[in-house]
Amino acid sequence: MQILENISLKPYNTFGIDVQAKHFVSIDNIDDLKTILNHPDYTNKLILGGGSNMLLTKDQNTLVTHINLKGISIISEDDDFAIVKAYAGENWHEFVLWCLENNFGGIENMSLIPGNVGTAPIQNIGAYGVELKDTFLSCEALSVDTITLKTFDKDECNFGYRNSIFKQEAKGKFIITSVTFKLTKRNHKLNINYGTIASELEKKEIKNPTIQDISKAVIFIRESKLPNPKDIGNSGSFFKNPVISKEQFNVLEKQFKNIPNYPVSESEVKVPAGWLIEKAGFKGKRIGNYGVHKKQALVLVNYGNAKGDDILNLSKLIQKTVKRLFDISIEAEVNIL
Repeated sequence: MQILENISLKPYNTFGIDVQAKHFVSIDNIDDLKTILNHPDYTNKLILGGGSNMLLTKDQNTLVTHINLKGISIISEDDDFAIVKAYAGENWHEFVLWCLENNFGGIENMSLIPGNVGTAPIQNIGAYGVELKDTFLSCEALSVDTITLKTFDKDECNFGYRNSIFKQEAKGKFIITSVTFKLTKRNHKLNINYGTIASELEKKEIKNPTIQDISKAVIFIRESKLPNPKDIGNSGSFFKNPVISKEQFNVLEKQFKNIPNYPVSESEVKVPAGWLIEKAGFKGKRIGNYGVHKKQALVLVNYGNAKGDDILNLSKLIQKTVKRLFDISIEAEVNIL
């Protein structure tokens, strides 16, 4: 373990924002993590995972601690289920592919989501009708105060839409070190009715899809709509899809006949933020080195050398415009730092 000085964080955030870390350390075992948390010279720390859910707007004068814990293992299994543990530094999509190679089902719809396993529970990541909580069994997290490991079960995590205890009352108090999943080995519960998965399978004349087929369809759809962070800096979906009352939706539907929607409950409806942003005229809008992606209005992009504040100010303009046009508040999904 080596603490470095004045390190660019450009390679460590998917937006590709070039800010400096005054101090930087990469952690690949829990003992070193405990040592760093106890270090008397670095009282303030920024915990960094895959860097996929953040927008850096300034240099970081704290100790940036990169969680690079690796490892995937099968804890137990029977004829129907496998209990699988993945450490926080594992790339999420590579973990999905590992599960598919072993024919473990449940997370195939979340293929190609950027980021690492350790940050997945914080957001309760999700895509195409599936969320992390659907297969989540527990996670281990290191207490920043007591420097001891605690296990959180699903109920304790208080999962909500792109939300969890780690974004609320436990924010900044724990560092997730591993996540354990309960995955199917047979009788997989297939979810193909969200988005265009079904139509993609139909195009390929796949009538009895496997979990691998669903993953390939999701990857095809995402790659056709979303820019690869390796090519264009971005953080995936910048905004959450807003949930509004059915009464408000009924009013909007009279004005916008084809407004897409997904029922959340008898009284609430989810409206795609991307549709709202596109209708507000921002899809494909480019301002110098940054803008809104031409194929997916949910994605703000850094075309090269943009500053974090540039993207932040654009996001605020989008929020203000959507609120004015639709009376809907859309929240940022990424963390602004």
